[in-house]
Formats: sequence, structure tokens, C-alpha cells
Amino acid sequence: MQRTLKLWRTFKEGMTNFRRNGWLSLATIIILSLSLFIISLAGLITVGTRLIVSNLENRISITVSFNPDVNEGRILEIKQYLERAREIASIEYVSRDQALDVFLENNGSDPIIRQAIDEIGENPLLASLVIHAKQQSDYQKISTFLEASPYRTDINRINFEKNRKIFERLKHIGATTRKFGLAVGGAFGLIAILITFNTIRITIYSHRQEFEIMRLVGASNLYVRMPYIFEGILYGIFAGVTAVILVALSAYGLSGYTEGAFPQGNIFQVFTAYLPTIAVSTICLGIFLGVISSFIAIHRYLKA
Repeated sequence: MQRTLKLWRTFKEGMTNFRRNGWLSLATIIILSLSLFIISLAGLITVGTRLIVSNLENRISITVSFNPDVNEGRILEIKQYLERAREIASIEYVSRDQALDVFLENNGSDPIIRQAIDEIGENPLLASLVIHAKQQSDYQKISTFLEASPYRTDINRINFEKNRKIFERLKHIGATTRKFGLAVGGAFGLIAILITFNTIRITIYSHRQEFEIMRLVGASNLYVRMPYIFEGILYGIFAGVTAVILVALSAYGLSGYTEGAFPQGNIFQVFTAYLPTIAVSTICLGIFLGVISSFIAIHRYLKA
């Protein structure tokens, strides 16, 4: 009971310090909120980019086209052979007629293409197998496997080399986005710590006489320090909530420009889907930065 009472008293003292600082507390919350806002927004962009890249990866495939003299039975036999490979997620057979129908559906409005097809007088397209791998890294294995398979003489071409640059570009985008998020988060996290540290240091300095009196009457170090730790926690909570609201407003404002770019629809719908994670992580990060700043300020003051 006595410990609970002491904890409550230190919390009230922290609240008093928080209110007494007035404009200084407000300025600290604003700057800390902006730092958390940038960190959270960078995190949201990183998640959104990852979703886009993942969506594009799911659409990418290897198309294995067969020679015109290879009949459908032979191709289906090859399909069954390939389905035994553990790297392959799915295989779709596309006949020559299906390939022509899809081609005309996408390009049939062009009179030059329609005229060229009519002049040829026969279907110029090849039957193919469209292969989706379980992982992006498996496409190289599948291509090598096909090149060494006993059915290589039946294959006209494999479009893996054409898609290799797409695979590499997607991998580069994902790595660059992660590095960007970490760099921005680290930089603004440091700014947040410095700002909150200075605010709490000023608070400690303004209470230096009270601090000495408390030490003289036998107050423990924990009892003296806890109000400033609670003050840092309050800065983190208020700044975290503010940052989440700012990210929500920004995502809503960008929703019209990002419609259809994500599997969920737009950036605001991505934010809504990950709202619990974003809110909890942002507020916890704010509390963490506030507590770290408090510990640094208290440590330096005590050493002085």
C-alpha cells in the first residue's frame, strides 16, 4: 500500500511538472510528435511498398513456349512432370487458341494487328505453360531445371531472362525502402531524444533546490527520479497519439492519389488495416523515447 501511495505521489509530481512547463511542454510534444509522425509515415510507406512489391511478385511468372509441332498431350505430360518440383506453386496450360484469344482481346482494336493476323492466315502464337514459383528466388532454379530437362528439345523459348531484370529491380526496391525507413527512423528518433532530453533537463534544473531538500530529508533516488520518468512517459503518450492522428490525416489526404496502387485499394485503407499495429508501436516508441530521454537527463544531472 505504501509503495502504491509513493508511486501515485511521484506520478502526480510528474503531472505537475508536465503542466507547469506550459509552453515548453507543448513545444516538446509538437517536435516529438513531428519526429514520431515522420518515423510512422516512413514505416507506413515501407509497408505499402512491400505490399506493392509482393503484389507484383505474385503477378510475375515464367512462360515456357513450345515448338509448333508439339501436340497438347505432350505439353500436358511436361506439365505433370514439372508439377513434381517443390519450387513450383502452380502451372497453367495456355493453348494456341487461348493465346490468340487473349492477344486479340488486348490488341484486337488495332487495325494493323488485325490485318497482319488475317494476312498470315493461321495462328502465329505458340502453346505455353505459365509457371508461378513459391518464392522469387525459385525462378532461377526453375529456369535451370527446364534447360536441363529431357523436354528441352520441345521448348521454343523460356522468358526468364526477360523477367530477370524485373526480379532484380523488385529486390532492389525492397532493400532500398527498408534502408530508407531505418535511416529516417534513426535520424528522427535521435532528434526526439535530444529535444525531450533538453526539456526534462530544464525541468530538473528549475527544481534543483527541491531536489537537494528531498535528498537531505532521506528521499530515495527512485523517489526523486520517478516524477521525471513519468514526465517523459507523458510526453511520449501525447506525442504518440498526435503522431497517429497526423499519419491518419496524411493517409486520408493521399488516398485519392494512390487508389488502386495497393492490394487493399489505397494508402488510407492500408493504414486502416494496420491501424492497431501502427498506433501501438507509435505510442510505445514515444514512451520509449521519453523514458530514454529522462534517464539520460537524470543521469547527467546526478553526475553534475
